[in-house]
Amino acid sequence: MEAKPRTVLFELVTAQRIRAYRSFQERFARVADQVRSEGLEAPAPPTERHYARWLVVGGVQGLPHEATVRVLERMFQRPAEELFRPASAVPQMRPDPLLRSPDPHGSPNPHVLNESDLLMTARDAAEHAGEAASLHLDDMTLDQLDDELVALARKYGCTAPGKTYSKANDLLRRAQVNLERTRSPEQQTRLYYAAGQATALLSAVSFDLGALDPAVSFSRSCAQYGKTIGNGPLQAYAHGMLAYLAFWDGRPSEAVRLAKTAQQHGGLGDTARRRLYAIEARAHGHLRNDVQAQRAIRDALEQHSGTRDELHDDIGGEFGFDPARTAMSNATTRLLLKDGEGAEASASEALTFLSALPSDERPVVVSGPASIDLARARLMRSEVEGAQEALRPVFEVPPDWRGAGLLERLTAARIELTRPELRTASAALSLAEQIEEFSALSPARKLSAASHLAIEG
Repeated sequence: MEAKPRTVLFELVTAQRIRAYRSFQERFARVADQVRSEGLEAPAPPTERHYARWLVVGGVQGLPHEATVRVLERMFQRPAEELFRPASAVPQMRPDPLLRSPDPHGSPNPHVLNESDLLMTARDAAEHAGEAASLHLDDMTLDQLDDELVALARKYGCTAPGKTYSKANDLLRRAQVNLERTRSPEQQTRLYYAAGQATALLSAVSFDLGALDPAVSFSRSCAQYGKTIGNGPLQAYAHGMLAYLAFWDGRPSEAVRLAKTAQQHGGLGDTARRRLYAIEARAHGHLRNDVQAQRAIRDALEQHSGTRDELHDDIGGEFGFDPARTAMSNATTRLLLKDGEGAEASASEALTFLSALPSDERPVVVSGPASIDLARARLMRSEVEGAQEALRPVFEVPPDWRGAGLLERLTAARIELTRPELRTASAALSLAEQIEEFSALSPARKLSAASHLAIEG
């Protein structure tokens, strides 16, 4: 790839030994102070990124602001229009550092290097190396960011969506800001990984808040961060989330394609594959494809090779997919396939796994859906009282925690209560009213309506 043509400004800062950003910044600041002392407006130095654009032809459109032009013209004693022209178009800006002016006979004489030339080049190299070294973050800064992301992911299911969103948003901004402050490839990789985790969490919480479009956008950003650093698990998580959002948005065939794409990424452990097969099973369930759904459920349950990956296993939390979450997801798939008995068994299994945890460590994003799926399975047998018993812990969930996943399933349960044999029963009417009152206070209800495909039973 050919290098972009340089501007006259590039040649001037190179000739004056101020091409390194810090040197240019200091010179610009001094001249700006002088201009201001004369009662004229002068800006602060440009950012490093903006300065870099000044050095290549086409890097900026048009001339800078008038005050900036004033400082640049004072610095280089040339009109601004010329500073941003291609250096090759200005005859006197075509010097060859190894050639002197032509001799009287018209042939150039080679320049003889001396110690002064070498020292000047050495100083320039040292200055540039020093600037690069200064753009290196303290590793403790990155360690702190990593620790906070791990804590947020692990506490995801036990933290109200609104609080998770605020924290994840803050962590994403910190990762982005720090990316501008380091030139270390290793640190940049860590920061892109952190940004990917933050956008993944923002996608999940956006869905829980009922905001589908932002959830899709965050997942795509997560996939791009993962692609930038070649991180397979991060890309797989993002594509799995996109698959989940696709069938929730009424596109189950697209969801199957995305789930299969996610499975092709490298470096995945058993947990990641279990999650992706469970998502694929749900997509097949929405398509009423019993054979493929049951096959994907079996695949999810058979991931026992012992392989692990950092994102899904070592960090875990929202990125994990333990037996309780697997059983909960399988219960939902079986409900879509009208397998009430299988759904009840899977939902009960999920709740049994969760009962082994302390009450304050049971993730609402798993326990709530599992309880509702258990109720829906019982309603398929017209057991209203049994459904009421299963929903008791759900109705105790505070409003801030009532995410789209809960509403999706509760709406399906409410539809079950409209069957002719139930719609006039007093217990069914009472349960329906409780569901409506519970749902009305959900933040997801305020942000977005539920998908009809996602709630079909």
